[in-house]
Amino acid sequence: MEPARRLQTLPRVERSEENKSLLSKFSSIKVGVMPLPVYLVLAAIILGASYTNSLPNDMIGGFAVIMIMGMLLGDLGLKIPILKDIGGPAILALLVPSTLVFFNIMNPASMDAAHTLMKTSNFLYFYIACLVAGSILGMNRKVLIQGFAKMFVPLILGTLASVVVGMLVGSLFGYEMKHTFFYIIVPIIGGGIGEGILPLSLAYSSILGDSAESFVAQMIPAAVIGNIAAVVCAGLLMRLGEKKPELSGNGVLVKAEGGDGISEDTTINKPVNFQLMGAGILIACVFFILGSLAHKILGIPGPVLMIVAATLVKCIKIMPPKMEQGAFHLYKFISGSLTWPLMVGLGLLYIPLEDVVKLVTPAYIVICISVVLAMIGTGYVVGKFMKMYPVDAAIVTGCHSGLGGTGDVAILSASNRMSLMPFAQVSTRLGGASTVILATLLMKALS
Repeated sequence: MEPARRLQTLPRVERSEENKSLLSKFSSIKVGVMPLPVYLVLAAIILGASYTNSLPNDMIGGFAVIMIMGMLLGDLGLKIPILKDIGGPAILALLVPSTLVFFNIMNPASMDAAHTLMKTSNFLYFYIACLVAGSILGMNRKVLIQGFAKMFVPLILGTLASVVVGMLVGSLFGYEMKHTFFYIIVPIIGGGIGEGILPLSLAYSSILGDSAESFVAQMIPAAVIGNIAAVVCAGLLMRLGEKKPELSGNGVLVKAEGGDGISEDTTINKPVNFQLMGAGILIACVFFILGSLAHKILGIPGPVLMIVAATLVKCIKIMPPKMEQGAFHLYKFISGSLTWPLMVGLGLLYIPLEDVVKLVTPAYIVICISVVLAMIGTGYVVGKFMKMYPVDAAIVTGCHSGLGGTGDVAILSASNRMSLMPFAQVSTRLGGASTVILATLLMKALS
């Protein structure tokens, strides 16, 4: 009787062990750093709250929406073949939410919460302020000074090359050079929507007499396509740097003996102190406020003045090393945890696919891509001759063809080089502002 009982219980034991094994395998699957079962429960709660209009229309609801989507899309972008090699996480995190909005799939409660976080609470600028302050204060002084001194040469030459190449390619496809310059090239290198296209639309409107809205609709598609092209190029450059390490500084712009771009006092190897990170938040916020305050006096864009202030503080060594450490560790936390969620927010609110679809033709796309390739290619070649790391020089130069701060985040995240944010911001802000001024003067002269 005993052997028979053993035979009857054996299949049950095997089934039980098999079920445990399946459960264990299921639990071992992760979305980002989170086990899949936990992720699914959290996603179900957020989705349920959204469809029953119980999702808080504040930072809590906004973070819930962008983080649950950002974790999944960033993780998929790192795993999908081919896509993972060209900046997949940034591309998916930008385009999937934008596509969902285009097809009206996103729930209004989720959109409202994301809008409150991204626009009302200005999360994008908080993110940039933390990255700028932390990366500058955690950088080697010599490398920082050399980087700012040298970056303008590839930036200026890259801009000139993008204009010449873009106009030539446009003429090959039958576009009038004037139209190509003012409505395709300038929007791509103008510094984004808020800082570039909107001021340009007002300037064009006052000069030509049409409504500003009509010019916005004509210019936005070029900026969006140019930004996507720059993101893909950044991903490809990252792969090139991995295959040929001598071409890449891995986030360091200028070659310097014994310099890795991070100071000894603020290396990531030092233990994280959460109180110091709290001080880092205050430091980042005050730098941003200082830039806004100085903007009213000097008229220069606030984000640029924020970078100047942080650079001066670093160069004259008035910030205690402990505070630099806190700001640097905050930068590492923010860039490591909130980049893909931020990209989701940008995709939901800042990438209008509807405007892109209206104007896009194969020739239009080729012209936009040629502008970006000329910019990045020139940055690569010039950087090589100026003792800069060509991969990093090309990426920073390419940020001039992005959607302002939005584009900088997308391009640098696709190339895993968030430490280049200060240089990217200068490339975008100063390059964009110069482009807007020159384009306005030219439009006035030619009209």
